[in-house]
Amino acid sequence: MLVFYIFAAVVIFLGILSIRSGFGFARYVRGELVNAPPAYAPFATVIAPCRGLESGLRENLAALFKQTYPAYEIIFVTDSNEDPSLGVIEETIRAAHGRSEVGARVVIAGAAVDCGQKVHNLRVAVTQVDPHCEVLVFVDSDARPHAQWLKSLVAPLADQGIGAATGYRWFLPEKDGFASSLRSVWNASIASALGSRGDKNFCWGGSTAIRRSTFDQLEVRDAWHGTVSDDFAMTRVLQHAKLPIHFVPACLVPSLDNCSMKELLEFTNRQLKITRVYAPHLWKPLLIGSLLFTGVFFGGLVLVIIRAALGLDFALPLLLLVVIFLLGSAKAYIRWQAVAVVLSGYRKLASKDLPAHLLLWPFASALFLWNALVAGFSRRIQWRGTTYELKSSTEAVIIRQ
Repeated sequence: MLVFYIFAAVVIFLGILSIRSGFGFARYVRGELVNAPPAYAPFATVIAPCRGLESGLRENLAALFKQTYPAYEIIFVTDSNEDPSLGVIEETIRAAHGRSEVGARVVIAGAAVDCGQKVHNLRVAVTQVDPHCEVLVFVDSDARPHAQWLKSLVAPLADQGIGAATGYRWFLPEKDGFASSLRSVWNASIASALGSRGDKNFCWGGSTAIRRSTFDQLEVRDAWHGTVSDDFAMTRVLQHAKLPIHFVPACLVPSLDNCSMKELLEFTNRQLKITRVYAPHLWKPLLIGSLLFTGVFFGGLVLVIIRAALGLDFALPLLLLVVIFLLGSAKAYIRWQAVAVVLSGYRKLASKDLPAHLLLWPFASALFLWNALVAGFSRRIQWRGTTYELKSSTEAVIIRQ
């Protein structure tokens, strides 16, 4: 019991620190939203890699044509003329023709050989941008950006001391389901890791803007060679150059989708395997932290049940578990409140998902533990139909396409 009490006290202390960071995240989000962005809007190229059909693809791509931005182009890039997304892309371009002055075209990148398919597509697409392009913007096909997204994402680059500006995803399940809700909660904890520390932020490939001159000077395209993670590779290059990454809360974009338990495990395991290879300094504390929490919380539940069955006193361990749970739920609520302001256009879906954030966060922590353990024993991932073996941060072997 003494061992349990000691570790429970540690978890409670960490929970209090987490609450502090939650308030810090909320303050940062509110502060960024009330500040008027700089009037900086040079010609930009939006690059949208696509592969396969996914829920809401047509609406997601159509949103790219509705940006309140003076001048930009869109490059849709896929690896094959046979890709199912190509028909949706072409229909979206035709539908926008006459209603939008935005230039849009498709680039066929071909199959990847020595890097991830998405990274290969991006490496080809950046060579096809308009000569007048001053800012490169990358967006994932599962994101649905609002009309101010591009303007908000590019504006911080008015400060030439900033390396890149980034947003992040927020999963909003359209249908009820444990797996979809758990994915939303799991992902939310990563979103709130972003904030005011530009040296600690990371680029999310689904919503990142970088000056073209910075991209070229830092040779990001070369840094992508041999990788499967455009996010981590660009982040590492910017950190080595000591250029901060500015997190733009207004560019938290909803991803409206559902998933099965199999898809949940595939997604979360893949994220942690990539983290294990590209950022082991993040993987190790995550493994230790999730192991500590899971052991105390779920082990404590077992302890309470056993003591209750034996007729022993269980009030104190139960009280400690309640305190731990309430601290985690409070952090989840603080985070949700901050994000709900950004996602005001999806308030109904966000409100519907709130109970999951308040109740499922212990299961998300347990899932993090499982992901971290799996990542410790395997570097093989499957991503949109392709299987990779991550030999190192600069070498990815394609096992099966």
